[in-house]
Amino acid sequence: MFHLQSPQMLQLLEKSLKKSLPESLKVYGTVFHMNQKNPFKLKALVDKWPDFTTVVVRPQEQEMVDDSDHYTNTYQIYSKDPENCQKLLGAPKVINWKQHLQIQSSQSSLNEVIQNLAAKKSFQVKQTQCFLYMSFDTIKKLIPSLLDVRNLPPGDGNPKAIDQEMFKLSSLDVTHAALVNEIWHFGGNERSRRFIERCIQNFPTFCLLGPKGTPVSWFLMDQTGEIRMAGTVPEYRGQNLSSFLSYILFQTLKKLSFPIYAHIDKDKIVVLKKMYNLQYIRLPCDWNQWHCIPL
Repeated sequence: MFHLQSPQMLQLLEKSLKKSLPESLKVYGTVFHMNQKNPFKLKALVDKWPDFTTVVVRPQEQEMVDDSDHYTNTYQIYSKDPENCQKLLGAPKVINWKQHLQIQSSQSSLNEVIQNLAAKKSFQVKQTQCFLYMSFDTIKKLIPSLLDVRNLPPGDGNPKAIDQEMFKLSSLDVTHAALVNEIWHFGGNERSRRFIERCIQNFPTFCLLGPKGTPVSWFLMDQTGEIRMAGTVPEYRGQNLSSFLSYILFQTLKKLSFPIYAHIDKDKIVVLKKMYNLQYIRLPCDWNQWHCIPL
């Protein structure tokens, strides 16, 4: 197992992962932001270098002090060889199987690997699988081979207008973390609130302030560069706020050359349709997260 520490190695890893998109997306997005000052202090491990087959991105050991904090204890994995991947993940000092943790990947095929490890390492695992979407322009730039003129979204991606006298464009600050945490599907606890605060402090955020000067709709990113924790307070839903905000987000992140992608629950039909209208295209691979709890 090799720890890639130099900026040159991490840049080379990013370029190599780009060739394996979209299956490498969760790891690619993480390494991209590691090369943008690495605000979450992550490290990249590979089985060999430079011709790696498995990549594991994880926090530094000193960051993982709370054994129950699976938001911090999160690993992103990409592998070209599942058998090698299982061997690597089971090796000492790669994953701390004594902690509550999360594993994220754009490869559904890793489910068998993780289930096999669950039997050997004695932990309970719950897989969450969602559709994975990427903006049209990001696909055009990173994975043009996926573009099919028969399935291109209609229009120009511009949202319907909103009342900009009532709703003001702004960004989130840490005092808004509790509101985001209240609505986030994976949140609702003290550890998730601290994770949200960290994301707000380190990544671009976008929100609309309502008449009372508090956020009514928002988007923020996580350490993998994915657009996550989006939400609109119930009383303001159905007013096109998230579509408007998504368009602003897209224009801003495009200028920063960020890869723009997000996952959507498979049963959220309205949101799936909205993504299509905003020129986001569903990728052929899925978003996967395995929540692991030691027995």
